[in-house]
Amino acid sequence: MQRGLKLAILGFAFCALAACDNSEVGDVSLGVFTTQDIKLNILIDPLVPGVTCHVASIEANLSLADPSDSSISCRQTGQITAMMIAQIDKSKSGELVFKKSKSIFFKSLKIRRIYDANSQTLMYVSYSTKETSGSFKHSLSTVPLWGTEAYQNKPEAI
Repeated sequence: MQRGLKLAILGFAFCALAACDNSEVGDVSLGVFTTQDIKLNILIDPLVPGVTCHVASIEANLSLADPSDSSISCRQTGQITAMMIAQIDKSKSGELVFKKSKSIFFKSLKIRRIYDANSQTLMYVSYSTKETSGSFKHSLSTVPLWGTEAYQNKPEAI
């Protein structure tokens, strides 16, 4: 009995702490009769701090729901330098900049930064790691380097 009570308290404390996310900037209830909300989170790129992304995703606390939908919007909110761009992974798969567990079904929301050298644009793709209803949910936002210190002028073709 005592052990069961301790486990219940520990579980409740874990759920309460998991809900305390310092990157959360908004919370939209989907109604009185649901445990699902739209959570709005902020992400500042760790290697390119001049880029801020806002991610909206469904969260279902204390539910067995399997949320997948998310959207992402990224903008230049500060200086972007050539040194910052030099530090990032420039491979075709880019690099993971954010990961968050989304359900007890081993699903995660991930955000990758991919650099498009031809257009000198940072691409941020958010995606779920588990197929839902026949598709993997994803969303894309781009931040062009045009007008920043990082933009490299290319010689004009003749």
